[in-house]
This record gives sequence, structure tokens and C-alpha cells, in this order.
Amino acid sequence: MEARSKELEAVFIEVEVDASIATDAELARKLAEVCPVDIFATDDGHVAIVRSNLDECVLCELCLDAAPDGTVRVKKLYDGTELVR
Repeated sequence: MEARSKELEAVFIEVEVDASIATDAELARKLAEVCPVDIFATDDGHVAIVRSNLDECVLCELCLDAAPDGTVRVKKLYDGTELVR
């Protein structure tokens, strides 16, 4: 069953975090705090993506507001577009 649940992660949404901010502990905390559906978490001071929550994304853009321009991308897999600043 676990393999099946992994297949269903990120069916509609994918989130990418640029390597330049991936180890920023303060930003990791900020992203985890602003995301209303817990897509971001902190992992030993690193930005972590909670893959099982990706398709809960409500496209609020709070993560884009919290991160430096161009460092977080929200990809809408269902239409090929993405949100980025």
C-alpha cells in the first residue's frame, strides 16, 4: 500500500526550492509557518518538502511572498504552468 500512496503524491502540484535557499534555517521556518497546508517543513535546518501534502496546495502564493524571488516554484502539473516570482 505504501508504494501505491507514493505513486499518488504530486499528481497535480510540484514544488521546487532552489539550492541557494535549501539550507537557510530561518527561511525554512518561515516557509513552514506561512504554508496553510503544511507543504514545507524544517529538517535539521533545511527546507523540506512534505510530498504527501503537495496536492493540498491552494495556490495562495504565500511561499512565493516569503522566499526571495525565483527561489520557490509551484508547478501546476495539470496544465504545465507555474507560479514563480
